[in-house]
Amino acid sequence: MTALTVAVVLVVAAAGLLRWRRPAWYWMTFGVTLASLRVLVRYASVMDACGLTVPPSRWRLALARVTNRPVPESRPPRILRFRPTRTGLVLRLGLRPGQDAFDVAAASDRLRHSFSMYGVTSREVRSGVVEVRMTGYDVLKRVQMPAKVDTRPMRVPVALREDGSVHYRDYRAVPHALTLGATGSGKSVYQRNLVAGLAPMDVALVGIDCKQGVELFPLARRFSALADNPDTAAELLDALVSRMEGIYQLIRAEQRITAAVPDAEIAADIWDLPDHLRPVPVVVLVDEVAELALFATKDEEKRRDHIITALVRLAQLGRAAGIYLEICGQRFGSELGKGITMLRAQLTGRTAHRVNDETSANMAFGDISPDAVLAAIQIPAERRGLAISGDVTGGWHRIRAPHTSLRQAVNTCNRHADRTPDLPELAPFRPQLTATAATAVPQSKTAPATA
Repeated sequence: MTALTVAVVLVVAAAGLLRWRRPAWYWMTFGVTLASLRVLVRYASVMDACGLTVPPSRWRLALARVTNRPVPESRPPRILRFRPTRTGLVLRLGLRPGQDAFDVAAASDRLRHSFSMYGVTSREVRSGVVEVRMTGYDVLKRVQMPAKVDTRPMRVPVALREDGSVHYRDYRAVPHALTLGATGSGKSVYQRNLVAGLAPMDVALVGIDCKQGVELFPLARRFSALADNPDTAAELLDALVSRMEGIYQLIRAEQRITAAVPDAEIAADIWDLPDHLRPVPVVVLVDEVAELALFATKDEEKRRDHIITALVRLAQLGRAAGIYLEICGQRFGSELGKGITMLRAQLTGRTAHRVNDETSANMAFGDISPDAVLAAIQIPAERRGLAISGDVTGGWHRIRAPHTSLRQAVNTCNRHADRTPDLPELAPFRPQLTATAATAVPQSKTAPATA
């Protein structure tokens, strides 16, 4: 009996230590079993307490009266699938007649407390079927991306969601995006993850970094074009607009709309073209959009209007030509001048790290979801990298990108430097590397990498 007691004490102590120091290990060893038993045993009573049951149907009541049986109990949603994961549990529920997916979403917080889970989210899979994802621990405290991710062309895994799933930046589904964040909020790390994820792909990277290039120029070996001041940025955007117009002429020449051409072969964008004719897609990263919109003189105002007009044209027309915008900034508001609101309307994807005022959060999510605005302004300063990501459909998630140092991002870009395409339209803006930059790896944001 003494040996058994000592063994139990050691197991409990080990479980407590794992839960404190390594919550992911604790979940895989002890937590998943205990949580599964807790959910399955408590399921019916919890659903009843949370108001997620329906009264018995009339035919069941009539049958009970005819057979002189007790009145049937209310029925919870059916469990169609129960699947443990490395971060939690996934339940697929079949709703009863009269239930709605919103009922499950509204009860998510009550389900979290009732099942003793860290977080509960839900989404509608199809009519009558809802998927409930439960997380057993704070997966965003120490982000660990899964070893296997679903990689596709122009689809980059950049962060982890609070429900344990991977957050992807899919340019073909969401062509343009806006990323906001105050100083020290983790916006630069998110951008590095994006560049590091795009580096192995067949894509041209174009950067506009008006902070004298301290963010993007260390990664210059993987960029086809870079601009470090508003004047160069204006010329670079003009070159991109010219490239876009040329690609449209190519698409039009290859459409061949005749009765003999199948519908699937009629080209409407670059992805409908044959592989040997398809132009290289371009991702344009603007590090600080406010520096392009601010002006102090009449000449700077003309330049500013020219830049914003070019950005709006690329946002409106660039998708079919394979030109995608990634706009980043500390603040993005109407005080930046005319055209800013029009530009924001074209940026489907929205990501907001910690912001300094509610107005910035409203500019990101005010036209999407009030709940996302509230979540964005509640991000604590000590949780650097935590962000709210959503799109114009109204859905949003808490995400956090894994920490990627500047050295790691530089090494990734250097390793895939051979994939950097030479685009004739952007040749004047190709960064010229010095001998030092080609061999040394910068250690900080301010370390010069190019001349």
